[in-house]
Order: sequence, then C-alpha cells, then structure tokens
Amino acid sequence: MGNLDVLHITAHLGGGVGKVLSRVIEESTRTQDGVRHTIATLEAPEKQQFLKHVQAHGGTVLVTPSVATLNQLAADADIVQLEWWHHPAIAAWLCSGTLPAMRLIVWAHVSGLHPPLIPPDFVRTPHRFLFTSPCSLEHPALQDLVLAEPAIRSRMDAVFSSGGFDDLPPPSQRFSGKPLRAGYVGTLNFSKLHPQLLTYLAAVTLPDFRLTMVGDPTTGEDLQTQAASLGIAHRLDLRGYSNNVGRVLSDFDVFIYLLNPLHYGTTENALLEAMAMGVVPIVLDNHAERHLVHHGETGLLVKTPENFASALNWLNDHPEERMRLSANAAAEIRNRFSCSHTHRALNQHYAEVSQEEKCSFDFRTVFGHHPADWFRACQGEEAWRFPDDRPDNTAPLSPGPHHLYEKTKGSVFHYHRAYPFDPRLAAWAKNLSKEPPL
Repeated sequence: MGNLDVLHITAHLGGGVGKVLSRVIEESTRTQDGVRHTIATLEAPEKQQFLKHVQAHGGTVLVTPSVATLNQLAADADIVQLEWWHHPAIAAWLCSGTLPAMRLIVWAHVSGLHPPLIPPDFVRTPHRFLFTSPCSLEHPALQDLVLAEPAIRSRMDAVFSSGGFDDLPPPSQRFSGKPLRAGYVGTLNFSKLHPQLLTYLAAVTLPDFRLTMVGDPTTGEDLQTQAASLGIAHRLDLRGYSNNVGRVLSDFDVFIYLLNPLHYGTTENALLEAMAMGVVPIVLDNHAERHLVHHGETGLLVKTPENFASALNWLNDHPEERMRLSANAAAEIRNRFSCSHTHRALNQHYAEVSQEEKCSFDFRTVFGHHPADWFRACQGEEAWRFPDDRPDNTAPLSPGPHHLYEKTKGSVFHYHRAYPFDPRLAAWAKNLSKEPPL
C-alpha cells in the first residue's frame, strides 16, 4: 500500500473511540505503513489523554473545524473514515448538504440491533460500511438488505474497535484456594446494566458473596438504595472511579457483566480488559457478548438468575476449571483483540477503497433535513413516541427502555441540547421527561 492520507471524523476523542484511534495511529507509525492520519474532532476534548497520544505518534488533530474546513479536508483526503454512533454533531455534518466527492468508510460504534438503529440506506451508501461486531449483521433489516442486494455484502465487514492491551500489566497470579472475588468495572446505570441486576444478585447462594462495582458513584447511589430495599445491600461494594484499571482487575477472580438486553454496545472494552487480565467473565447471552465470550472456554454465558447462581457455584467449587478459563481468556483476548489486528483490518479496507472512485453524498435522503428528523431516523420501534402531528402533546407516555432517558448517547435530550430551537425536539424531550423508564 502506497502513501495514503486518511481523515477520521469523530464527534469527540473520549472513551473507547479515543483509545482505539490513538492506538491505531501509534501502530501505523510503528509499522511505517505509509498512512498519514488526521483526526477532526467536532467537539473539544474534555480530557487531553488521547489527543496527546495521537500527536505523540505522528497524527494530526483538528479541533472543532468549520463545515467548510471539514468539507475541504474530506475532499483532499484519500480516505475519509467516519466514526459513527448517532451523535448530533456528526448528524449535522452528514446532513449539512451535498458533501464533496470522497472515498467514504463508515465505522459504526454501536450495534444497531436496538436504538440507535442503523438505517439500511445508510449501510448501502458509502464505499464501505464497517461494524464493530458481527452481531450487527444479525439485524433482520440488514439480512433483508443483503438478500435483496447480494453484492452489497462485499462492502460490509466487521472490525472490532479494540485498541489492544499494551497499557495493562500481565495477568496476575491467582490462587485457587481463596474465596471467589467478584467485580464489575463500568457504567453504573440501567441503560448499560441489566434492569434486574439485583434480582440476579439476590439469587446467589454463595455465603458471603459480595460484588465490587467500580464506576461513577453518583449513578451508583440509586443502585445501592434499591439493594437496601431488597435487603441485599451487603452484597454490593461501590468503589467509585479508578484510574488504575489493571490494579483493580488484578483483585478480581470473576467479572460480573450482566448487561441490559437492549444495550447498543459492541466491542465492550471493559469486558475485554477484564478477560485480558485473566478475570473469568459471567455474561448474559446477548448478541454482542456471544461474539466476545466462548462459553466454557473463555467464560460463561447465562440466561436467568438461577443460571447465574449456578455459574458462580460452579466456579467456586471447581477452582481448576476457573484457572483454565482464566488462562484461556487472557491468551485469546490479548491475541484476537490486539491493536495490530485492528490496524491490519482497517489497512486492508484502506487499500481496497483507495482504488475506487470518489463520489459525493447527500445523507439528507437517509436521515432527513432537520435535527428532529436526524434523531428519529434511528429510533426504530420507539419512533412512535416522537410524532409529527402532535409534537406538543402533553399527555404522558408509557414508560420506555432506559436508553431513551440518557442525557447523552444520542438521546432526545442530547439532541435537544444540541438544537434547542427545534420545536419537535423540545416537545419530545418535555413529554418523555414526564415518565420514568421501565
């Protein structure tokens, strides 16, 4: 592959996206692959960690460029890679008008199995549409698209968005004779966690079982209150944030990762980091998790609270099997999800797309012309909550899934903050705020 200029357009450089882009650019520089990376971030970074990492490894970062500047950068680049997860800032650029001719790769960082959905017309439009998990291809709408247009499958692929684990220490030595230490690291709200998490914990029969949860203590307060009302407050140990994830994971034997069945995650970096550290995961049998955990080989998949309790008992009673799963998980994850794998997969698509002709795009035909349209285009079966004919209806709605009530993550509240003068978004946000989630 010859020299290529790749422009990454992202809403921000935080979280998993910031890590994977910064590590891919580091790998690109280390291997001297001839790719020059520029990142245009549409929001100013709240933290400088990943921005500085990109710059330290030869990448360029442009912060909040104008639409005119962004369009010129896109026209000049050999490849444009759009990091997409239904963020309002990205929607604004996509629907700002007819975009300049470019070679476009979209990398979707949500599964699309549940809102935010990925419209089939969005998938068929760019030169390549990359998912961050094969689970996205299980959506019936995409399966129908491939059946109707078989040739489109060659323009679709799944590339896990993993930045690798070079920042983690080697897996710590664990001793089979000690009591089972269970932990969780991540978001402490029910948009991410299973709404019935406490029911699962209440089913546990192991004496003195306690789940250490590391995450935002503010959202964890509600969890602790609910646990107290059920008489199981003693089973939760809320620790708050930690900047030393490797140290935290070294103290766990089992990673309890019971996610909301409607979650929109894919690569699930918190889960992968735990497995890379040799922490045996227990996960729900959800679409995304099935592609990360091999049941009985690198962890355990469960479906019910009773399954969960049995899995914990089995791990506790069979320490030699727990050690086997721990070793398997660490070895497989550090290899299968290494940054070099991500880098090679992306470079393969860069090489192929660089041989294709540039073309212009108008995504208003996919998402609509106005911010309310952009938001609603990805709501799927929840779109009925956001009508045109009665946007100012003051009647309360029936409770909906937890993800609808997020303040960010592409929710109606997120879009309303970004576009406060859109009357439909204002009415929808007001109406939705009257009802608590399910």
